[in-house]
Order: sequence, then C-alpha cells, then structure tokens
Amino acid sequence: MAVGRMLIAGRYRLLEPVGSGGMGRVWLARDEMLDRDVAVKEFVPPDWMTDDEQARLRDRTLREARSAGRLNHPHVVRIYDVVHAEDLPWIVMEYVPSRSLHQVIQEDGPYSPVAGARIGLAVLDALSAAHRAGVLHRDVKPHNVLIGTDGRVVLTDFGLATFVDDGAVTGPGLVVGSPQYVSPERARDGASTVESDMWSLGATLYAAIEGRSPYQRSTAMATLMALATEPPDPPERAGPVAPVLLGLLRHDPAARLTASEVERRLRMVVAAAPGAGGVPSPRRPRGVAVTSSPPAPPAPPVSPSESVSPPEKARPRSMLMAAGLVLVALLGIGAIVASFLVQRTDVPGASPSGSASPSLVVAGFSPSLCSSAPATVAAVRMPQKNAARGVSGWDLLSGWSYFSDGSGFHLAVPDGWTFRKFGSLYCFREPGGQRVLSLDTGRNPSADPVSACRTEASRLVGAGALPGYAEISIEAKPLLNKAADWEYRFAADDGTKLHARTRWFASSGKGYALSWATQEIDWTGDLAKINMLVSTFYADRPS
Repeated sequence: MAVGRMLIAGRYRLLEPVGSGGMGRVWLARDEMLDRDVAVKEFVPPDWMTDDEQARLRDRTLREARSAGRLNHPHVVRIYDVVHAEDLPWIVMEYVPSRSLHQVIQEDGPYSPVAGARIGLAVLDALSAAHRAGVLHRDVKPHNVLIGTDGRVVLTDFGLATFVDDGAVTGPGLVVGSPQYVSPERARDGASTVESDMWSLGATLYAAIEGRSPYQRSTAMATLMALATEPPDPPERAGPVAPVLLGLLRHDPAARLTASEVERRLRMVVAAAPGAGGVPSPRRPRGVAVTSSPPAPPAPPVSPSESVSPPEKARPRSMLMAAGLVLVALLGIGAIVASFLVQRTDVPGASPSGSASPSLVVAGFSPSLCSSAPATVAAVRMPQKNAARGVSGWDLLSGWSYFSDGSGFHLAVPDGWTFRKFGSLYCFREPGGQRVLSLDTGRNPSADPVSACRTEASRLVGAGALPGYAEISIEAKPLLNKAADWEYRFAADDGTKLHARTRWFASSGKGYALSWATQEIDWTGDLAKINMLVSTFYADRPS
C-alpha cells in the first residue's frame, strides 16, 4: 500500500490522496523531473480477489491507459505515463483541480436545463472523440465527469473501455458499470456499443438536471428490474432538454438519438438562452477524483460552463450584452468602464498628469455601442489582393474572411459577426454568444511590449475593472519583432468565468493590440482560432 511522500519510479512524489474507489486510489503527486503536479492512480486490488482476478484487473488498468492515451482532447483527461512499482501498475495523468459531477450535484444541487445542456455538449464531444478513435467508454456516469475549478469539463476513467475492433465488447452473464447508468442491453447481455455509451450519456445528463438518475431505486436489483421492464422516470425539471433525455433513454438502441442529433438539439437549447452563461466551476474544489466505482451512491451531476448555484436563475439579456461590451472596452483600449477615466500610457503624447485625451478612453461604456443595430462584418469587408486564404503558411479557417476598412491592416474575422468602431478600436462580437474579438490600432509602436501589458494590467486591476483577475502570463514573444502576449482570467458581473489573451505587437511602424475573449469552458476549443488569428494578421508596408 502506498504511503504519502513515497517516491514512485524514482520520479513521482505522492503528496495526498484525492479520490478512491473499490479498485484504486488517486493521489496528488509531484513530478520531480518536470516540477509539476500530476495525478497518480494506484491499483489497489481487494483482499478477496484471487490471483487470476487481480491479473485481469491489472490488464484493465493498462487498458485504461491505452484507451485514454489514444485520445488528445480538451475534455478527456490526459495520460502522461504508466509505471510499475511494488509489482503493480500506476497511471500518471493530468491533475485536474476539481470535484466530480456526482460530488458537485450531491453537495450543491442539480443544474438548470441550459447548464445541463452545456455539460452534455462537453461530455458528448469527448465521447464522440473516443468513438472516432474506436474506443467505447462503457462507464459514463456523473462520478467519471470532472468539473474543474476553471469550469473545464473532463471525461475520465476509461478503466472499462474497450476497443471496438478488439473482439471483447460483450461479456455474457457479467454486468460491468453502475446499474443506474448502464443501458438496458448491457444489463441484459453485456453488449457494448456506441449506442450503449449514448444511453449512459442520457442518464448522466438526466441526473445533472433532475438531481438523480432516471432509474434510481432503493437497491441495485430493483434498479435492474425497473431498467428491464419500465420506461425512465419522466423528467420534471428538464424543460427544453426533456426530448433529448427521452430520445437517448429509449430501450431500442436503433431508435436512440445519434450524437449529431443530440449535439444539434443541445446547441439549440443553449443558443435560445445565451444569457445563461457557461459551465460554472465548483465552489469547493477538492482535487481530481478519477475513480471507477466510488463508494457513494450515484446522484446528480453538473454542467460544463455555468455557475454552481442551483437552481440557476435566468440572467437578463441586457446583463450579458453589457458584460460582453465591458470585455471589449477592457481588452481593446485599456479603458475603465462604469465611470472611470484611465489614461493610456503606451500612446504617444499621453499626459502624465492624468488628463487623458477623450479619444483614448471610454467612459460610461454603453451596450448600445456594440449591440444596437449592429452592422455585420460582411457588409464592410473589402476584397484583399493575394490574401484570399491566409499568410505565413496558414490558411483561414472555414467560415472566416479577411476584414479591412482600407486603413492598412488585414484581420481574419468570423463571417457574420457584428462590427463597431470606436476611435482606434475595432470591435467584433459573436451574434447570440459571448466571444469577443477586438483590435486596437492606436498603440505606441516604440513602447516595450511587456511593460505596456503590465502597466495596463495594473491599472485595470487597481481600478476594480477585472473582478476575480488571475494572471496566467505576460511574456515576450522573442521570435517576433516587438511582441508580447498577456493571458488572464476574470469574472463578468454575473459571475461567468472568462478567459482572454491580448497580443501586443508592432508592425510596419504601427502598434496594435489584438484580443480574443470567451468563456473559460470554451477556451481550449478556441485555441486553434486564436493561433490562426494572430498568425494571419498583416499590415500593409508603408509606401
């Protein structure tokens, strides 16, 4: 048995246990070679197991590592290593400060339909990636979904997973997994299919919103009897998500909703209520809990991008608009919103006395600036010679085009986004969403990029304009000419967790600040867009 502070494989220092189940224990550990926190899953066979049974369990542990190791996905916990110590396998994986979906709902209560839909989309994304890689999870349940302190949703514990093509997808007479989240066909004959994973997703999503599984009974036997003979309990809180739940929980696998149909319907639910925010992070994080069979009975789950305050109250649409617009002001021009006037120090001619030029600040920023009668980007886009697809070896992503108003820069922008201009600030917003893209063309090209970012961060935080501010990094980009990236997190007024990055840089004799901001839950999925955005920007050379 492992002891705290023990060194595994000469590299991983065990610190404290953060999760346990019938067959394993998860430790917070320190990778002393790379100097980073990791989670280490210890194989703990019960005393009553025979040698053959323990050997099969060890095989399952290695299968978990191989299954998850096939996947490189933001909603799947990353596997770093498998080592052997004390003649047992240990899985070294990404450490996710979190609580399980099961823990969050049990302690904080169930989630709104929109919050549940967001969690469902994140888990569905992970599950679909596994299916594309030929991996069946076979144990999707609230205990195996982690809600990170940053709002990230992660599917974990592939200990029961199997490969679609390995010939081991059935097990007559053996029911594996939690009865309340096992599909009828698996409970009946052990069959494992994509459709059975989808049923478990439906049961997990049901629990996230209703606070319990659709077949919660007093005993496992009663659950299995109900599963075989009764329809699922009618959802009472699910609202617009109810048809998705019932479509996933159909007894006939061939009649269940497909992944693409579930995604389409859940996105419609989210799009119809953009003010509901994203997946909120848990209030009381306890570290990663990657367990296969927790001792606590199955209970309610959580959602991927929204606050954990059940039941959730709908947020007024005006608040959402204001939050997005405040974001634009903060990221684009270093201005303080809500009755603050802050001088921009990286602009030529800025007065040290504090009497900033009105053209360099925004006071009393109003939602009408970006949201009333917005023009679409397409209406002002101009054709760009030799720039139809991109630059620097990058192609524009599908659905993006170059924007220019003839002032000398060329910026990739998603088609159909709304557009407004305030002095040197160009503001682009996702219709019905919370993503914001901004470009300030009025920065001082002779300023030091790192100092400029630090000064702006200090001023904004000092004025209280970035509640919950947490700096991730401010770092020079040495391979670029005078450039720095400022990345950080903060909270909107309604509590939504936001994530932003600003690239400060000089090009062709001008200074720019290019920013992208979105909800924390969407950040990882947006990284390809952000990298494409900064890599394809270019300015005309002075004639």
